[in-house]
Amino acid sequence: MKSKETFNFRIILIMLLLCAASGVSAADSLSCDVQRRCTFDDGHRLRAVDIVVPAALVGVSALYIENGWMVRQKRAVRYALLPKDRRKMHADDYVQYSPVVAVYGLNLAGVRGRHSFKDRTIMLAMSYATMGIIVNTMKLAISERRPDVSTRNSFPSGHTATAFMGAQFLYEEYKSVSPLIAWSGFVVAPLTAYLRVYNDRHWINDVVAGACIGIVSTKLAYRLYPLLFRKSSCRRSTALAALPYYDGRSVGVSMNMTF
Repeated sequence: MKSKETFNFRIILIMLLLCAASGVSAADSLSCDVQRRCTFDDGHRLRAVDIVVPAALVGVSALYIENGWMVRQKRAVRYALLPKDRRKMHADDYVQYSPVVAVYGLNLAGVRGRHSFKDRTIMLAMSYATMGIIVNTMKLAISERRPDVSTRNSFPSGHTATAFMGAQFLYEEYKSVSPLIAWSGFVVAPLTAYLRVYNDRHWINDVVAGACIGIVSTKLAYRLYPLLFRKSSCRRSTALAALPYYDGRSVGVSMNMTF
């Protein structure tokens, strides 16, 4: 009987030593927890197509600056969208911000989005910074003349980039809450793009490029945020628990994984 108890004790001791040797902490209850491993939720994933397609559209839009046939096409679009009795409208100066305002307004009204105030505000700032750097760098480098010949910073459209950046921001925050709310930003953002052409401030290729840059800027910010801020709530952890057992006849390990 004494030899059997000694054997049982040795089995349990060996299992505890195995847990410790594999980097697992052992508790008095014989439970062993591995270190938690952090991953990202689905809202922070970025696929290659999310970058390649918009980049390709921006590249094609840039061809409309110098290519003879394409220049004629964008001028034809301009003439089609400019009525003779046109009066300039300044709504685009304000509508561009409406998707972003909607996110914070909905949260104040009790319709909570995907992230906390702190997380979404930092991601919004990152989106603005990314969009601003890309847009202004391209404006200075390309120097396309505006259709009203006022300045040479037409390509790409900053107003349109801001509007679509906000639309993507609204989508990311509410796609898991309400599809209707999530997609509403993409109804308002094209209005900004249209008004920029209508007001003779941009060509059609300018607003197409601006829309792509705005969307990509937000996607990049949502992907980079959990990488840069490792303590943010955007990261989720995975833990593995192991419980060794011995019933007198057999030895085994019971495992449980939590997310």
